Amino acid sequence: MAIRNIVKEGDAILSKVCRPVEKFDEKLAALIEDMFETMRFGEGVGLAGPQVGILRRVFVIDIGDGPLEFVNPRILKTSGVQEGEEGCLSCPGEFGITKRPMYVTVEAYNRFGDRFTMNAEALLAKAICHENDHLDGILFKEHVIRKLDPDELKRRARGSRIS
Repeated sequence: MAIRNIVKEGDAILSKVCRPVEKFDEKLAALIEDMFETMRFGEGVGLAGPQVGILRRVFVIDIGDGPLEFVNPRILKTSGVQEGEEGCLSCPGEFGITKRPMYVTVEAYNRFGDRFTMNAEALLAKAICHENDHLDGILFKEHVIRKLDPDELKRRARGSRIS
């Protein structure tokens, strides 16, 4: 396992649409493990392929309930609305209030090529939408309804977790 460099905003790779994963092999498993390690090192809750320079449809999430991996994900359904703080490892120091679905149903594969469907809500739903957007070249900032200044961010951080 290795910690990879996180691609920062301004790099063209973050605006590109990723290609599907075609091979479910040891190389994919190593990438997923590296992504988990890189995400944890960066103190994030999710990380997508393009954020480590890989234009493939893969992302990882861990909101504190254990690691989840999504290969070739497709969001099948969304409902409800939630507003909350959001940030991104590719946009360090920038946070905003976003509107995201409260509930999502996603279909994806794991590293072994096993297909699964998952229903998610609240923070997990937000994280899935955030990371899935990366696969289509979309940054969270396109969903920001209000930016948070550093002072407000500090006040909010004392009482809530920032994703």
